[in-house]
Amino acid sequence: MTDNLQPYHIIPPVIKSGTVYSFITDSGVNYEVRFGRKQNNILNSTIVFGVTNEEYDGEEYSVTNKGEVYKVMATIVEVVRQYKKEHPNINLFEYTGEQSEKEKIKNRNVRLALYNRYIRRVFDNKWTVENKENKVVIKKVK
Repeated sequence: MTDNLQPYHIIPPVIKSGTVYSFITDSGVNYEVRFGRKQNNILNSTIVFGVTNEEYDGEEYSVTNKGEVYKVMATIVEVVRQYKKEHPNINLFEYTGEQSEKEKIKNRNVRLALYNRYIRRVFDNKWTVENKENKVVIKKVK
């Protein structure tokens, strides 16, 4: 794995403070990265990303097997950095290692381990990263 991969071209939200980013890989796979505010605390945000191409039958958590995983992850890291910069008051992020039904049988926590490896590049020691079952919670240290 190469740690200095350049991310794909990121398509930011139309409104600078928006919450949906997207990018297209070299093989034509469309990804979307969405941030959602938690109802009980608007300073908490969830991170959700996945494939939006119709060929994957609406399975946004599909494994595409196009050999682009590291560059995709580098792009997602850059998207999270951009969102964090635009929303500096967010004090908690969380994401899950969602998988398609087919994947659940094969790779229980492989996806989450990959996400954890990359997401730590966004958050410095002012943040704690905690795994809770199939969810990762990243909190700003007070």
